[in-house]
Amino acid sequence: MKLLMLSDTHVPLRAKALPPQVLAEVEAADVVLHAGDWVDEATLDLLEERSRRLIGVWGNNDGPGLRRRLPEVARFELGGLRFAMVHETGPAKGRAERCERDFPDVDVLVFGHSHIPWDTVAPGGLRLLNPGSPTDRRRQPFCTYLTATVADASLTDVRLVPLPPR
Repeated sequence: MKLLMLSDTHVPLRAKALPPQVLAEVEAADVVLHAGDWVDEATLDLLEERSRRLIGVWGNNDGPGLRRRLPEVARFELGGLRFAMVHETGPAKGRAERCERDFPDVDVLVFGHSHIPWDTVAPGGLRLLNPGSPTDRRRQPFCTYLTATVADASLTDVRLVPLPPR
């Protein structure tokens, strides 16, 4: 099962549209995960239309329309792995311990908010993934997203994909 992980798309505030490369990945993925800060409902509509399966949460920049349509926290199982997804996890310092405390029953936590890609494993085994942003690199060298494969209750081929400068 091929996953595409996105967060912090901020359309149309930080970009007029999602990059074509991201839309091609959406159509190729079995499951698309979006960890919040969509900003507009049109992006949610677009990803719902183009995805085989879309799982999303709302972020701090998402208004009432998106909050009515999406949960703050999503919990789901894919290929035998237990996932949770949330937009904010707080400061980087202490993140692993805090996330293990707050999400003790999951194998993988996908989050956003910082626009900083993150891939670590907490001491208790929780995998923490932040795909960065495909539209707003902030202090990062590139805009980014993550891809991965789930098979036999394992997450493999986790790859941070940098986008070319716009």
